[in-house]
Amino acid sequence: MSSDEEISLVNPDMSEDTLEGTKAQIDKYKKKYDQLIQEQKELIAARDDVHDMTLKFKQRAEKLAQTLEDDKLSHNQQIVNEKARQQILKEEETELIKELQKVEAALKKEEANNSHLKQQTDVFTAVPERSVVFRGSTGNPSDTQTFEMESHIVYPMNGGTALITFEEQVVAKNILDMKKHRVDLGGECCITVEARPVQLLLPQLVEIESEVCPQRILISNLPKMDTEALLNKLEIHFSKRKHGGGEVEDCEMLPDSGTVVLTFVENNIAKKLTSTEYHEVKLQTMHRVRVTPFLNGKITNLKTNMLACPRTVLLTGIPDVMEQETLQDTLEIHFQKSSNGGGEIEAFLYNPLGQHTLALFEGISPKSEEK
Repeated sequence: MSSDEEISLVNPDMSEDTLEGTKAQIDKYKKKYDQLIQEQKELIAARDDVHDMTLKFKQRAEKLAQTLEDDKLSHNQQIVNEKARQQILKEEETELIKELQKVEAALKKEEANNSHLKQQTDVFTAVPERSVVFRGSTGNPSDTQTFEMESHIVYPMNGGTALITFEEQVVAKNILDMKKHRVDLGGECCITVEARPVQLLLPQLVEIESEVCPQRILISNLPKMDTEALLNKLEIHFSKRKHGGGEVEDCEMLPDSGTVVLTFVENNIAKKLTSTEYHEVKLQTMHRVRVTPFLNGKITNLKTNMLACPRTVLLTGIPDVMEQETLQDTLEIHFQKSSNGGGEIEAFLYNPLGQHTLALFEGISPKSEEK
């Protein structure tokens, strides 16, 4: 109920000047005061609530602003990190592309090499055919070798020198250790010679790269006949287009193998002919010859080493004082005597002053050593 309504309940007959009227007024104002106090409390409480709410909203707003700022910084950092990661990935991609290009280049090189090797392996083995016969000999399986190469070394001799090969290595060592040797020529005449080791330049490692020659063919399985006539007939046959041939540049017989090397002017003739291994050629009669690719060899790596012959000694400073045969016999007799530090001689070669001789050194096989 409002204050106006309460005032309206006051008895109008009561005057303000009366005690009852004054009390009524006091009660009215007291109630009004209490009501104002209550409203003031409510307003203060509402104000405090609004203040608290404002403070909470402010704190919440600050917190949200800080969160937004943190999110913004985090987002910016993520962008920076992502850009850095993208840059790293881009650099890795560039490196991978370079590596891929290198691998592709190496692969192309290997493919070209494989193609070349395949071409080498696809051709017929260019080994001349030879007739063989059993002559009653037997062999030890442990002595078989897949490849054997004999050494033939040409050694130029100066004038006034001699080569001695002893049967025992220890004798050659004794002669070299003594170095100076006084050789009696008879009477009061003598000469002094010097013994030196024989140093030979030998291959230590040989690497040979072979490839099919595009212009040459190797012809084998040939009959026994006049060499010139054979070469003429082969050249005429393989120069004709109807036989798959072409213009011949050269025709040569290899005497060690009994085969013929035919060289064409054009490059594509040899490949067509070798695609068919056997050809019928009119020689003395119609004869079946074998045509195989000709392999060119090129030394790609060669390592040499100086090697001293263990049983051979070089004598130097030999003057020309008597006949060659007489002086050679005298020297040989001298170095055969054990009293002179010598021993049994296997080979002796004397080259007088003013002459030049080429000595041939050959490899020693285990069988020859046993003999």
